[in-house]
Amino acid sequence: RRTLWTTIKEAKKTSAVFLTTHSMEEAEGLCDRLGIFVDGSLRCIGNPKELSARFGGFFVLTVTSAPGSEGDVTAFVQSLAAGVRSTYALAGTQKFEIPSGNITLAKVFGEMTANKARLQVVDWGIANTTLEEAFIKISKGAVGT
Repeated sequence: RRTLWTTIKEAKKTSAVFLTTHSMEEAEGLCDRLGIFVDGSLRCIGNPKELSARFGGFFVLTVTSAPGSEGDVTAFVQSLAAGVRSTYALAGTQKFEIPSGNITLAKVFGEMTANKARLQVVDWGIANTTLEEAFIKISKGAVGT
């Protein structure tokens, strides 16, 4: 696969290349601009970072805590900013979407560090929206349709 990717990148230097794929990793790695089609209709077009920012617009906070403290973690994270959504919870690990316009990374780091022991947090991390997550939202009709 990497050999094919290298070949495509070399071809892009002197030619226009159209690539169709279902792999957002491939699209992000190879495309300067991409269009996302859903049910045969073009829903959006732009570069991967732009689309992730435009249609994602949230941070993904993942928190793993000790058994029994999940409720406290949920309440705490929801108190950090307006519009927080819980998207996943299993065996002490929870994922939340926090609208990026409602909070700063500095606040998340400060609050998580200050409350880690009290909430019995084993591990946590925060990331920007991935192209894959933006694609899922677009394809489900949640945004951009």
